[in-house]
Amino acid sequence: MNQQELYHKVSLRCSKLVTRAYSTSFSLGIQCLEKNLQDPIYSIYGFVRFADEIVDTFHDHDKADLLARFKVETYRSIEEKISLNPVLHSFQRTVNQYQIDHELIEQFLKSMEMDLVKIDYDAKGIEEYILGSAEVVGLMCLKVFCKGDNEMYFRLKPSAMRLGSAFQKINFLRDLNADYVGMGRTYFPGIDVTRFDDPSKKQIEENIKADFDEGYKGIKLLPRSARFGVYVAYVYYRALFHKIQNTPSDHVLKSRISIRKRHKARLLAYSFLKHQLNML
Repeated sequence: MNQQELYHKVSLRCSKLVTRAYSTSFSLGIQCLEKNLQDPIYSIYGFVRFADEIVDTFHDHDKADLLARFKVETYRSIEEKISLNPVLHSFQRTVNQYQIDHELIEQFLKSMEMDLVKIDYDAKGIEEYILGSAEVVGLMCLKVFCKGDNEMYFRLKPSAMRLGSAFQKINFLRDLNADYVGMGRTYFPGIDVTRFDDPSKKQIEENIKADFDEGYKGIKLLPRSARFGVYVAYVYYRALFHKIQNTPSDHVLKSRISIRKRHKARLLAYSFLKHQLNML
């Protein structure tokens, strides 16, 4: 191994570390992908996680400036095919190898910029936010899964977007209190969080279910190399969604709903069995 290959390897390890530190659920899903798909997906997650941290965490710094610098460094790394930021270096290699559209990256960063200011979203605004914060991330991953097969990519694109939307809306429900109380954000147009009740919650859940159903159709059509990993993430989020559905609205507003590690292990075993028996 030469020194350049060593740097590639170190950069990838950083992206893996970021993924495993911030999301046990996505880490689990990635580990269930075919081995040659795992590294590029770690790279994508590391990139989006770092950008998200800028707008969510660094309150004692000029977040707008940090994000602007991150954006410049992202495009520069893609163009020059190198970065001294290991997470960006890992990401640019995936972007260049799988020809990930720059429009997807731009839309994602635009949603991160939207999180810098308090916005009372209308229906159109939240659609744009979810497009950038979740749906295009799913499309970046789909680019990897399809390995250059553009016909497959465009065929599965609508389902991938709906699945990403479902995951994001579940996160919004799970983090309702932290987003509203901690950051002054609300992501559900027409819903008054100060008066959040069971009918409001039911309305949101019906919308999520519709996204879930459409997203699942696409999972069944994915290449086998990617299907199991995406299905594991789907099963985990479906379990989280069911738990939220069975939790009264006042509890959802006050506490963060989660899935225990023991339950995750059972979900993994269940997913593996269905995958092996071609029962998805």
